[in-house]
Formats: sequence, structure tokens, C-alpha cells
Amino acid sequence: MKFQGSETYVATPDLMLAVNAAITLKRPLLIKGEPGTGKTMLAEEVAQALGMPLLQWHIKSTTKAQQGLYEYDAVNRLRDSQLNTADSAERVKDIRNYIVQGVLWQAFTADQPVALLIDEIDKADIEFPNDLLREIDRMEFYCYETRELIKAKHLPLVFITSNNEKELPDAFLRRCFFHYIKFPEADTMKKIVDVHFPGLKSELLTAAMKTFYDVRNLPGLKKKPSTSELIDWLKLLMAEDIPLEALQSADSKVAVPPLVGALLKNEQDTTLFEKLVFMNQRNR
Repeated sequence: MKFQGSETYVATPDLMLAVNAAITLKRPLLIKGEPGTGKTMLAEEVAQALGMPLLQWHIKSTTKAQQGLYEYDAVNRLRDSQLNTADSAERVKDIRNYIVQGVLWQAFTADQPVALLIDEIDKADIEFPNDLLREIDRMEFYCYETRELIKAKHLPLVFITSNNEKELPDAFLRRCFFHYIKFPEADTMKKIVDVHFPGLKSELLTAAMKTFYDVRNLPGLKKKPSTSELIDWLKLLMAEDIPLEALQSADSKVAVPPLVGALLKNEQDTTLFEKLVFMNQRNR
């Protein structure tokens, strides 16, 4: 079982190598990189290419590790015990009726190997990765309410993404295979754009790419535009039928591109870019 890319996702050779290394080592693949570089999409594409069902666990700041294993619905059980009906009395007898299985439980008990995405793990509390150490390492956990050991029938292919908002514990990192998705170079970016817009004119693409990288390379930006924002911007340029001349400057000076709000997402970066344009115009 090897990942060799897909028609809808441009994977660099080192990224494909990382995916296959994680498969060989039977360890989670920890993916880091700028937001918008396709970390989440990687898990979706690998699962589809390998014919595996995908389970997704999107982490929030309030997410607890226990939720990925299971949750015991004690409130619902108490409510059923107060109904005084034959059905509710019978239901209350079996505590399994009040166990809500989490994604790890579902992945471990699946009848076929599945891909499991733990998305943006760095959003959670710092103790979250530590709380999953044993489960990730041994691929099993104990349910105290039902007194049973939940052990993986088939080892899931685990993807863990991080935007580097928090440092992850060393003990957790040791259990993963790590790969950092570098921001695509121009040639790779053209391949990515071609997947989304196969009929895009080369002149428009060249001009748009130059403008995009000019904006991205501006020193001092709080948030640099990402791959997903370039795709959104190109979609708008095509939808609004923006002429090629609007993206080109006769003297190669920096100019404010049309629909710049698709690339710059806060007032600080917009102001900084406008100041740069103003300074360039004064120096003409």
C-alpha cells in the first residue's frame, strides 16, 4: 500500500515519501505547514487514493482527549430512569446504551483499515497530546464503564495536522513521523493551479503568479497569502473577467492588484501594502 499522488492533489516527491514512511513505520504522520497549504486535504486525498474510509476529528480549543475515545451520557441515563416505562427500564440496565463512541473508538473497531485525521491538534490545551500518548502508541484504550479493552482490529492510518500555534510535547513527537509542507515554489504552484483551472490562459496565470508572489514576499506582512487564497483570487479574477492589463504594470512597479481583499486579510497588511505602492509611485 503506497501513496503515489492523485489527479486532484499535487503532492511533491518528499511529501509522498513522508506518507509512505508513516505507512511503513505504522506511526501517525504529523503534518505542519502554513495555513492553506493543503494539510487537511492531504488526508482526504490519501484516503481516497488508497480506498480507505476517512474519519475526521476537528480539534477546537475546548476539545478534550476523552471525547476522541468515548463519552458517558449520564444525564440521558438519569432521564430514562425517571420515565418509569418498560422500555426505559430495560434500556437503563445496559450502560452501553449511554456510551457515545468517539472517532478513535470508531477507527479501532472498524472492520477495515481506515484513515483518521486529527486536525489542528495545536488548538487544544497543551495537555491534549499528552492525554493521547498511550492510545496513539498502543492503539488501544480501556472503557471503565463497560469494563472492556477497545483494541484496534486494524491499525488506522493517522494524520495529525498542526499550524504551529503551540509546541507539542517531545514524548508525543517521538511517536510520530514528521513532515513540514514547505510553501510551494512557482513551478509546483502552477501545477496546483492547473488542477483547479485547467483552461486558464498562460498569460493571465503568469501575471497573477507574479503579483501573488510580490504580495507574499512583502516584508512585515502579518499574514502572508496562502495557496488557498491564490485559488480564491484566481476564481474571482475569472468570474469578474478582469483584463490582463489590470495585473500588469508597464514599468514593473508595485501596484494594488484588483480584488486584493482575497489575498490580504487584515487592515494592517492592507495599509502596509498601500504605503509600499504609494512610495513606489512617488519614486517614479
